[in-house]
Amino acid sequence: MTPVPYLFFNGTCRDALNFYGQIFGTEPDLLTADGLPPEFDVPEDRKAWIMHGSLKVGNGLLMGSDNVMGTSDAMTGCAVQMDLPTAAEAKDLFEKLVDGGEVTMAFAPTFWSGGFGTLTDKFGIRWMVGTHEPPAKVG
Repeated sequence: MTPVPYLFFNGTCRDALNFYGQIFGTEPDLLTADGLPPEFDVPEDRKAWIMHGSLKVGNGLLMGSDNVMGTSDAMTGCAVQMDLPTAAEAKDLFEKLVDGGEVTMAFAPTFWSGGFGTLTDKFGIRWMVGTHEPPAKVG
């Protein structure tokens, strides 16, 4: 079993998954809300929104959708965690994800890792990016 983050957006899912796809080198699979049966009564201005999307990321998957029916609260209390083999790879990913977003903890070596940082991307998704590489030994 593998947990899969499912991200919710308010009309920006297509842009977000395409942005992540450029970063991770994959193409998202996207289904729009205009494919829902009529009984769902999707508002006309939301029919092009994403009902369900998925994006392959390494051996994992990110999934997401827009808040088509207006029933999802903003994402709080969680973040997408990414661990990369080296601090250089992790820093590169961090810098790509933060483009247009906000750094909440600058990427830097820590006592537990050769590099770690946190950010909120331009779509409001929080990320934690680090490496399996151990911290440099002092002394």
